[in-house]
Amino acid sequence: MTDSAKTLVAYFSASGQTARLARTVADATGGHLHEIIPVERYTAADLDWNNPKSRSSVEMNDHASRPAVENRVEGMNGYDTVFVGFPIWWYVAPTIVSTFLEGYDLSGKTIIPFATSGGSGMGRTVDALRPSAPNARWLSGKVLSPAAREAEVRRWIEGLGL
Repeated sequence: MTDSAKTLVAYFSASGQTARLARTVADATGGHLHEIIPVERYTAADLDWNNPKSRSSVEMNDHASRPAVENRVEGMNGYDTVFVGFPIWWYVAPTIVSTFLEGYDLSGKTIIPFATSGGSGMGRTVDALRPSAPNARWLSGKVLSPAAREAEVRRWIEGLGL
């Protein structure tokens, strides 16, 4: 099991679903919770994936897009394990997650992605995120229900062999 004092649970949640799951992951690990807050908050219109001109559609179609993050993790060097949570957008993590990861030297840290999704799995998410923290140890991660119970999350974490 992870050392809770050295575990961070960072998450981005546009609608609140991933926030709920992140709290459960933090409870299961005893880790510190950190919300990745965009400088410009997402509106319902921004999240309309059916509109090719919506903010989320534009960002996800531009792999170089890096929406600004409003807040930083204090003492990132003190964490060994970083769980990173997000909703799956277009089969990968939203580009703001890359902004977050690129804001720190995560060399030698273990990064474990977790996600919520309306129906897709992790897909190529880890492959897409790995360049944002190339010297970290990446685990494959998992898509979980926002309503996952702590016991289910604990079983997943215990199965990681940390």
